[in-house]
Amino acid sequence: MNESLMDINYIVISHGHNDHTGGFIPLTKFYTEAKTENINYIRPTIIAHPDAFSYKEYNGDEIGSTLDSKKINRYFNTKLTDTPLWLTKNLVFLGEIERINDFENIDPVGQCEKSEKMIDDYLKDDSALVYKSSKGLVIITGCSHAGICNIIEYAKKVCKDDRILDVIGGFHLINPSELQSKGTLHYFTQNPIKNIHPCHCTSLEYKIKLSKFSNIIDIGVGLSLSY
Repeated sequence: MNESLMDINYIVISHGHNDHTGGFIPLTKFYTEAKTENINYIRPTIIAHPDAFSYKEYNGDEIGSTLDSKKINRYFNTKLTDTPLWLTKNLVFLGEIERINDFENIDPVGQCEKSEKMIDDYLKDDSALVYKSSKGLVIITGCSHAGICNIIEYAKKVCKDDRILDVIGGFHLINPSELQSKGTLHYFTQNPIKNIHPCHCTSLEYKIKLSKFSNIIDIGVGLSLSY
């Protein structure tokens, strides 16, 4: 894609599962080699929730970040926050998403370590980015473990704008419960959103169902969007 990794200011982590943090391994190797070869590069700052690098497991298998916070700090600057963080005047990391409805984020996804104890993991570290355009908000999600509707509502609150121009990313709708399915579809009937780009962890079934309320646009590697 001819994109340089030498001038990245920030790397934003949606949440701490290994399929969303695994890129740190080759990235640390990339920067280590650059340093060895005296190639100038910007040391990026990692933006994430404080729980993003905690130990996580599911049915006894480790599913959290391969690199823990101690190792991350060796290679990168870090800014771990559970409150909204503005990266630019138009781009904000939401931090910890408020859980305000009764149909999303009901069941834990395995367990995580908290204060040296293993507790049920409700993915408090799941977050999103929001871009404030002149025509409304563009919400960029990872998996939406916090709930896509919760994320949209919190984005409105943080950005003080009820206009949603686009939602891009995972909607956490592969095989939702009947409660989550009904609640989510009802939400989209009551909150018209012009465009959505559902991808990771969104089944074809729910792309079709959501297409009744929003314009579904296909998405893939290399897609470029302007707002």
